[in-house]
Amino acid sequence: MKIRVLGSGAGGGFPQWNCNCHNCHRIRHNEMNGTARTQSSIAVSTDNRNWLLFNTSPDIRAQLEAFPAIQPKNGIRDTGIKAIMLIDSQIDHTTGMLMLREGKPLDVYCTEMVRQDLTSGFPLFNMLKDYCTVNHHPVPTDGGSFTIPGIDDLRFYTQALKSKAPPYSPHRYDPHDGDNIGVIIEQISTGKKAFYSPGLGEIEPHVMAAMQAVDCVMVDGTFWTDDEMAAQGISQKRAREIGHLPQSGEGGMIEVLNGIGKKRKILIHINNTNPILDDDSTERHTLTAAGIEVAYDGMEIDL
Repeated sequence: MKIRVLGSGAGGGFPQWNCNCHNCHRIRHNEMNGTARTQSSIAVSTDNRNWLLFNTSPDIRAQLEAFPAIQPKNGIRDTGIKAIMLIDSQIDHTTGMLMLREGKPLDVYCTEMVRQDLTSGFPLFNMLKDYCTVNHHPVPTDGGSFTIPGIDDLRFYTQALKSKAPPYSPHRYDPHDGDNIGVIIEQISTGKKAFYSPGLGEIEPHVMAAMQAVDCVMVDGTFWTDDEMAAQGISQKRAREIGHLPQSGEGGMIEVLNGIGKKRKILIHINNTNPILDDDSTERHTLTAAGIEVAYDGMEIDL
């Protein structure tokens, strides 16, 4: 199984276009040892030709151009993208579908709640009817498994996570199973497994079981502290309030990952305010000492 990190940043990427926080200012002025990041998305394949996209960020065009394995090779209009899986209906995970409108119909795998959001509050599916069209394929929220035609030798298990629907959603304040999911990706022939969850606000028992059962975890690395944005004068919203478990502190992601045994541990969906974006920071050294990696655009994981 090959996993390609197309984008590793949170919404807005890094540096964010209108942000002058400590990190964004320094990366623009070459004053920090770090790397710019586009918005979060990954691609998965077993043959390096047929790819499943997880999420389609607003940066999808640049991400695909930077990835030769997924570019056209045969027909006048061609792509290595065989299907798309959406883990939620957030704008930074779905808007990229508008950039894919010139192609064939998009086979999109997502929950019923995500489908509802993308046909109502943010009607992407409706908008694309006059372009490529969207073929919706429902996915379970109870850990059930399924395969995807054209994506050989992979099986997927999807489970609901506690989360809020996006602000535009008609049920923003009425959470439902399927607003956000975690995914176990299993290569059938080898038994190797990865768990992907870029938005993770609470470690429920089934989430812990999933992380313990796989060979690689790629999970929420949005914030270092719960009050990160408030401390920098950006927003009064706390990490947990908007559905992201911070890395530090009691019950934080570092503590969680330390408790799941030996395996590859990778943080993805890094917010522009997070000090771990500075490769020389104390926080980054803390992660390294704990055996936790930080995803970057173009990172490839072979399982």
